[in-house]
Amino acid sequence: MLIVFSGLPGTGKTTIACDLAARTSALYLRIDTIEQAIRDSGALAQDVGRSGYMVANELALSNLRFGSTVIVDCVNPVFESRKAWSEIATRSGAPLVNVQVICSDTNIRVVRPA
Repeated sequence: MLIVFSGLPGTGKTTIACDLAARTSALYLRIDTIEQAIRDSGALAQDVGRSGYMVANELALSNLRFGSTVIVDCVNPVFESRKAWSEIATRSGAPLVNVQVICSDTNIRVVRPA
């Protein structure tokens, strides 16, 4: 099963996705972590663009083909990224669950540790 958590930063998707991954022993992929590793490697002279999503897509596909449940934590802001997750699920034969996390309280501000 491929479970994709999407939403704006600060909505709680990472907290929810991590909790579910810990409870189910699913593979957890966080786009922010992958993108930071690409930046830190110095392999790209410019912005990582869609590279983080492409890496995560392939990691998800290979693990889904092994029968693992994969949980993805991402903003997933554009149609192309959402379509790519759907294609990964189809190619692997795994069901896809899309979870959009929304924080409707505009007064809440998430403070992140440095």
